[in-house]
Amino acid sequence: MAKMWEGRFSKALDQQADDFNSSIHFDCRMFRQDIKGSMAHAAMLSAQGIIPSADADTIIAELEKILADLESGKLAIDMTAEDIHMFVEAELTKRIGDIGKKLHTARSRNDQVALDVRLYLKEEAAGIVAMLKGLLEDILFQAEQHKNTIMPGYTHLQRAQPITFAHHLLAYGMMFTRDIGRIEDAVKRMNYSPLGSCALAGTTYPTNREMVAAKLGFDGITLNSIDGVSDRDFCVELLSAFATVMMHLSRFSEEVILWASWEFKFIELDDSYTTGSSIMPQKKNPDIAELVRGKTGRVYGDLMGMLTVLKGLPLAYNKDMQEDKESIFDAIDTVKQCLTVFPPMIRTMKPLPENMLRAAQKGFINATDLADYLTKKGEPFRSAYKTTGQIVAYCIANNKVLEEMTIAEYKEFDTQFEDDVFEAIDLRRCVESRISAGGTNQASADEQIKYIQKFI
Repeated sequence: MAKMWEGRFSKALDQQADDFNSSIHFDCRMFRQDIKGSMAHAAMLSAQGIIPSADADTIIAELEKILADLESGKLAIDMTAEDIHMFVEAELTKRIGDIGKKLHTARSRNDQVALDVRLYLKEEAAGIVAMLKGLLEDILFQAEQHKNTIMPGYTHLQRAQPITFAHHLLAYGMMFTRDIGRIEDAVKRMNYSPLGSCALAGTTYPTNREMVAAKLGFDGITLNSIDGVSDRDFCVELLSAFATVMMHLSRFSEEVILWASWEFKFIELDDSYTTGSSIMPQKKNPDIAELVRGKTGRVYGDLMGMLTVLKGLPLAYNKDMQEDKESIFDAIDTVKQCLTVFPPMIRTMKPLPENMLRAAQKGFINATDLADYLTKKGEPFRSAYKTTGQIVAYCIANNKVLEEMTIAEYKEFDTQFEDDVFEAIDLRRCVESRISAGGTNQASADEQIKYIQKFI
């Protein structure tokens, strides 16, 4: 395909250099955004009297046909084109002749590509937000059923205090609500049109950038033409938000992997989201969760790649910035792929409450409540803490749990112990007595569920 810029050159670009320079194989996915932006630009050129209205009508009508042909498959994208922008313009000119050449008046590929990327990312970000809301619904599905399912809460991966399975799941729910907020916040800052910045300095034509911005659903225009073409902060922000999504999915995956192991056996994963072994017939491997955990590193790499590309670039546009697309496209594809398989894995997993309760009973996770019992009797907390530690050591030495101690044994450590101590250390009471806002009792779970439902 002939180059739009070839008038300056006396010889053709080397074929290998041409292939290296081309971006059509990855930016072709933005054909809808490119055509949409061109149609808005043509309408503005007409409204401002920069090109005849009849020419603009012809351009817009033919762009609509090109879009329809691409979407139907009637027209195939020419992969020998330099990029999607040159392909669309060349196809337009081929169809309507010199009128098509007027489309590029008062714009540059620099502001054109900046526009296309913003339009594309807005749409993809909205899709990912919708998928995250779907995941939240699946978390709520499990949480609703397990507001009274007791399990050990952990610190340092050691049994710490009794909580409910719902409370644990809802912690991830809160993470994903923040992820949605981060994505939407990044989109707000991104939602300004760079079109009309041209190469870097603006244009001598009397354009109406605000008109184009409004037509394309932007909140306004970028106020500095150099910044308009060279800014990729919005890519970094979205990549950072996507990396955080993946970090949360990875942490969740790690727990799913642990919970599904025989050592924990807190859940049973559905067969649809596990695989077997090629040699060990007993295996049921949590491959989906492991792959989500593994793909997190890929999105981290996309973020670091973008930051590294941008870190030394002088203003305004540099060809290095072509590298922005593969990183952000890969991150989008990876996050969407993970959010396709992860939510149904969570919805279909089968929690095993009996195993969770048994683990809670064996972990002395009501020791803090035992110390609190003495504190409420007037004992200083540090003294109560020491006494409780001695009782736990005694239980371990005698192969007992706190609930199996006799009142006589308790009184050997502190005469303030009475029969009501057994009520104080009952695991269900321990959970329900966490009355502080955001705690693990059922009322708190209900409030958290309502909050997330309202958020969705």
